Amino acid sequence: MKPLAIVALVASLSAGTLAQEKPVPKDSVRISIPGCSKGQMFTTTESPEHESRSTIEPGRRFRLAGPKAILKEIKAREGSMIEVTGLVRKGQVDQRGVAIGDNVRVRPGGPPVAGGAGSIGRDPNYDQVILDVEGWRQLVGECPQKKAP
Repeated sequence: MKPLAIVALVASLSAGTLAQEKPVPKDSVRISIPGCSKGQMFTTTESPEHESRSTIEPGRRFRLAGPKAILKEIKAREGSMIEVTGLVRKGQVDQRGVAIGDNVRVRPGGPPVAGGAGSIGRDPNYDQVILDVEGWRQLVGECPQKKAP
């Protein structure tokens, strides 16, 4: 009976280490970005001085998706700087767009905003990238506050 228990213990421990980091799908990339959350929205900020620099420019917005427990922990840290790690689609992170030929790239635009066929503008929610959150960590500092007019 004891050998069976040992085999079960080893199997469960090895399964736990495999579940720690999922493989990245071919069409996605794993990123870690500093910023601030508000609800399910995450806005990137400048990396603190002692942290590594992010390749994502400050001010970029992401919609957070993932396990409810992780999203609840992140929501509890609203107002504090955090770094989230997760998966996004490759084409959504690249600001230069998707290459379709030599020196030709296509970037997503926004649909016209209500107001007629000739209206110029963009829906602010159109280009929000979905970040499938795998984890997060607390950073030193508070989130910048918007200045009242």
